[in-house]
Amino acid sequence: MDHARAPAATSIGSLPLKVFGGLVPDAIQWRSFPAFPETVRLAVLVGDTSKPGPYVVRVRVPAGVRLLPHSHPEDRIYTVMSGMFYIGLGDHFDSEKLKPYPPGSVVVLPGNTAHFHYAKSGEYITQVTAEGPLGLHYVDAADDPRKRDAAGNRGKI
Repeated sequence: MDHARAPAATSIGSLPLKVFGGLVPDAIQWRSFPAFPETVRLAVLVGDTSKPGPYVVRVRVPAGVRLLPHSHPEDRIYTVMSGMFYIGLGDHFDSEKLKPYPPGSVVVLPGNTAHFHYAKSGEYITQVTAEGPLGLHYVDAADDPRKRDAAGNRGKI
């Protein structure tokens, strides 16, 4: 048996908890997420983000995209998988508050902490580990992509 080969890819979108399994990079299913800007992608790797319990997701943000100030009710642990992850704390986007984290970095973000991200120097991918359910609340509701109309206009629809 060749132990250096990767296991066969699974066809499921995410791995269930309490069952042995593996997910290789080619099997990751990237999808849009209504609370993110249109070009940002989310992949649910482990668990169910809509229910209580642990989950692992990855977030891929293309170059130049900003995620405006928001918070999550759950405590989060970010691991930078690739690219440079710029994150800042506060209720207003302020490029002076951005701190860069290179691949391999780990960032702890306590729940209900207002923060923002910026793919300032190119695409980045972060992996988020947390206890669900996943929540996302924008500081300014007008910044929430879920509040845009079909023409892309900000504000409630």
